[in-house]
Amino acid sequence: MKQRTGYAAFVPAPLPPDPPIVLDGALQALLSRADQAVGRLDGVIQTVPNPDFFVYMYVRREAVLSSQIEGTQSTLEDLLAAELEPQPTWRHLPQDVEEVVNYVRAMNYGLARISDLPLSLRLITEIHRELLTGVRGSHRRPGEFRRSQNWIGPENATLAEATFVPPPVHEMKQALDNYERFLHDQESPALVHVGLAHAQFETIHPFLDGNGRVGRLLITFLLVHRGVLHRPLLYLSVYLKRHRAEYYDRLMAIRESGDWEGWLRFFLTGVAQTAEEAAVTARAILDLREEHRRVIQERVPGVNGFRLLDLLFQRPLVHVNLVKDSLGIAFVTANKLVEQMESLGILEEITGRRRDRIFSYSPYVGLFRDEPPGRDAEEVQETETEDIY
Repeated sequence: MKQRTGYAAFVPAPLPPDPPIVLDGALQALLSRADQAVGRLDGVIQTVPNPDFFVYMYVRREAVLSSQIEGTQSTLEDLLAAELEPQPTWRHLPQDVEEVVNYVRAMNYGLARISDLPLSLRLITEIHRELLTGVRGSHRRPGEFRRSQNWIGPENATLAEATFVPPPVHEMKQALDNYERFLHDQESPALVHVGLAHAQFETIHPFLDGNGRVGRLLITFLLVHRGVLHRPLLYLSVYLKRHRAEYYDRLMAIRESGDWEGWLRFFLTGVAQTAEEAAVTARAILDLREEHRRVIQERVPGVNGFRLLDLLFQRPLVHVNLVKDSLGIAFVTANKLVEQMESLGILEEITGRRRDRIFSYSPYVGLFRDEPPGRDAEEVQETETEDIY
C-alpha cells in the first residue's frame, strides 16, 4: 500500500508472484480439469464444417454479457437488430446498445491485430480506443492510459470512501512496464499465466473507464496468443456475471493478503465450467444444423435453402432484402424462400408487421440467450477525479 493524504492506494508487486504460486494437489487437479475442458472444446470446434459460423455468435454473446456487467441493459436481440442494415424501425433499441456494438468491434480488431502485433501496451490502448470511442466514457481519454487517480466504490463514493484505490500514476506506469514483460512469459502454465495477467490488469486499472471490459477481452486474446485455443470461443463473462461478488472478493484477497492461489482456484473453475458449457452448446449447434439441413433437403427444392441456412448461422436476424443481396437471387425468390423457412419453423417473424418484416433464426439464438440483465445492489462503479498529484 502507498499512503496519501486521506487515503491509501495499492501498488501491486511485479509478476510473476514472489513467493511463487504453489500448485498443490487440489490446484493442480483444477488446472488439469480446465486444460482438458479447453482441449475438448478446441477439438469440437476443429470438427465443424465452418468454425466462423460459431465464432460469430459467441463473440456477440460475450459482448452482451461483458457489457451487462458494467450496467448496460442491451440484450443479444438488441445487438443483432442494431447490426441490421438498414436500422429496423419496429424496435426501440436501448441507447447503450452502441457500447455492445463497440465491444464486438474491439474484439474483432484485437483478434485481427494479434496476428501481426504482439500483445503489448500499444495493442491494449488500441483496443481501449475501439471500445470507448463515441459511447459512454468517450470523454475519458479513449486509447490513453490515465493521467489522474481513479478509484472503485459504491456509486458517488468519494476517494476517501473508495473500496479500492489503484496505484497512483507514477507507480501505475512502472507496473505497466512489468505487466508488458509478463505478457510474454512462457514459464507459467498457459491458463495460470492468463489468470495472473487478468487479475494484475484489474488491479493496475490503467484507464479512467472500461478497465473491466478490456480486462475480459485480454483473457480471450491471451488464450489465442498462447495457442490454448485456435478459435476465440472461451469467454468468462457468463461465469463472472453469475459469481460477481466472489469475483471481486477474490481480487481483493490478492491485494490484501497475496492469495493468488485462491484467485486461481476461482479462475480455473470458471475456465473449466465455461469450456464445458461451450462444448455442450457447440454440439447442440451441430445437431441443430444437421436437423435443419435434413428438413431443408426433404422440403425445400434446390440449393438456396442450404445457402440461407449457412447465412443464418452468421446473420440470425434477416429481412428479405438481406437474403436477396446475400444469396444473389431475385426478391420474389428470396421472399418465397423466407416464407418456406418460416412455415418449417426454422425462421420466426418477430415484428408482427406486414411490411419491413424481420425474421429470426430463433432456435439458434435461443442457444445463446441468458437471463435478462440485472444490477446487483453491491455493484461497483468506476469514478473519475481530477489529477491530484
